Amino acid sequence: MAVSACRIAIKLLRLLGRGGTAIPGKIALKICPELLGYLAKDVKCVLITGTNGKTTSSRIIEEIFAKSGASYFANRSGANLINGITSIFIENSTLTGKPKKEYAVIECDEAASKEVCRLINPSVVLVTNVFRDQLDRYGEVTHTLENILIGIKNSPNAVICLNADCSLTASIATEIPNKVMFFGVDVPIYNDPVSEVSDAPHCIKCKHEYDYSYHTFGHLGGFYCPNCGYKRPETQVSVTEILDTGISSTTVRVSVFGDSEEIVINLPGGYNIYNAVGALAVSEAIGFKRETAKSAIATFSCGFGRMEQFDLGGHTARIILVKNPAGCNQVLNYLSSLSEKTVFVCCLNDNSADGRDISWIWDVNFEKLADMDEFIDEIYVSGIRSADMAVRLKYAGINESKLKIFDDYDSLIKAMEKQILPVVIMPTYSAMMDLRSKMSAAFGGKEFWE
Repeated sequence: MAVSACRIAIKLLRLLGRGGTAIPGKIALKICPELLGYLAKDVKCVLITGTNGKTTSSRIIEEIFAKSGASYFANRSGANLINGITSIFIENSTLTGKPKKEYAVIECDEAASKEVCRLINPSVVLVTNVFRDQLDRYGEVTHTLENILIGIKNSPNAVICLNADCSLTASIATEIPNKVMFFGVDVPIYNDPVSEVSDAPHCIKCKHEYDYSYHTFGHLGGFYCPNCGYKRPETQVSVTEILDTGISSTTVRVSVFGDSEEIVINLPGGYNIYNAVGALAVSEAIGFKRETAKSAIATFSCGFGRMEQFDLGGHTARIILVKNPAGCNQVLNYLSSLSEKTVFVCCLNDNSADGRDISWIWDVNFEKLADMDEFIDEIYVSGIRSADMAVRLKYAGINESKLKIFDDYDSLIKAMEKQILPVVIMPTYSAMMDLRSKMSAAFGGKEFWE
C-alpha cells in the first residue's frame, strides 16, 4: 500500500510540473514508518553526508558507478531527508518492495543521517566536512558532528571515508570501531586566499588553540594541537600537488595508497578538489578500477546549482549555491582566480530551507570584492533579503554605482541576458531553486529531479 501510494503521488505531482521528490515519501512513511528499512535491506548503499559538497561528491560517485557498469540509483534531486530518500527507493523497487538495482548512492542531510543510516545500513559512508550552517536548525558545529557520529554508529558494517583536514570530521575515527579511510589535501590550495573566521579554532579534545602547518580554507588544513597532540591523521588518498587551476577545471597530483596519479577535475574551485578526492576514496573503498574513477572525475556533470552553467546567448551564467560563510568565501576565491571582467549576482533568501538567521553574511569576507574592483563590472542583488545583502556589500566598500537591486527574478534575468560579460550567480537554496526554474524555462535546462 505504501509503495503504491507513493508511486501514484509521484505521477500526479510530475504531471503538475512538481518534483514529486519528498511528499510521496512522506505519504508512504505515514502508512509504513519503517518502510525505508525494508526497501534498503538488499541494496548496497553509499551514503554521503557533511555540511558542504554533498551533491557534487554524489554526482562524481554516480559517474564512477556509471562508468564501472554498476547497477545503481541515486537521489539526484537533492531531496536528502528521509522522505525524499524513501521516495527514490520506492521509484527503484517493485510493487512488493524488491530492489531493481544493486547499489544506491544516497546524499543525506547531516541531521537526518542518524535515522537514515539505521534504516539503510550503508556499506560506505563519506563525510565531506563539518562547518557552521543554518544555526537556527543545526545549532553549533558540535551538534552537527554529533548527529553524523550517531549515524555512523548506526552503520556497523560501513567503511567510513573521513576528511583528514577537518579537525571535527577526523575526530570521528576515535569514536568508532569501523574501518576508516582518510582523504585530504596536503598543500595550500590558494595563493592569495580570502581571510576567514574559523569554525573550529580550538582543539575538540582539550580546547587548546590549534596550530597549522598550512591552511586550505576555513578550518581545514594541517591542524595540530600543541597541548594534547591531536593532529591531522595520515591519509590514504590525498592531493600532493596543485598542477593547474583553470576556468572550468583543475588538475592535481594525488597519492592513492602511495601510488602517484595525475587527475583532472571537471570543475574549478578549491572546494571541488575535496569533492573529487573524497569520491576517489569511496571508489577505492568499494573496489572500482582506479582508471575508471579518474575518467569519471574528469567527465562528470555538476549537480543543479553547483557550478551549473547556462548559455544566455553569447555569454554564460554560472550558478554556485551557497549556504554558509565557508561556501561564500570559496566563491570569492573562485572569483579572484578569474582574469576577465565579470558580473556578480547575490540572491539572499531566509526561507526555512535557507536558514532564518542571515547574520552569517557578516562573517563572509565580501571586502575581497572591493579588492577585485577592476574585474567586477557590476553587482546585482536580489531575493527576499536583498536589502540586507546590499547593506553588507556597502559596508564591504563596494562602489554604490556598481550595485543594483532587483525586486524580482524576471527583471534580474532580463538584466543578465542583456549583459555581454560572463555572470557568476551566488544564491542561497530557495533562491537558487526559484531562479534556476525560471532560467531553465528561458534558456533550456533539465528539471532539478533529473
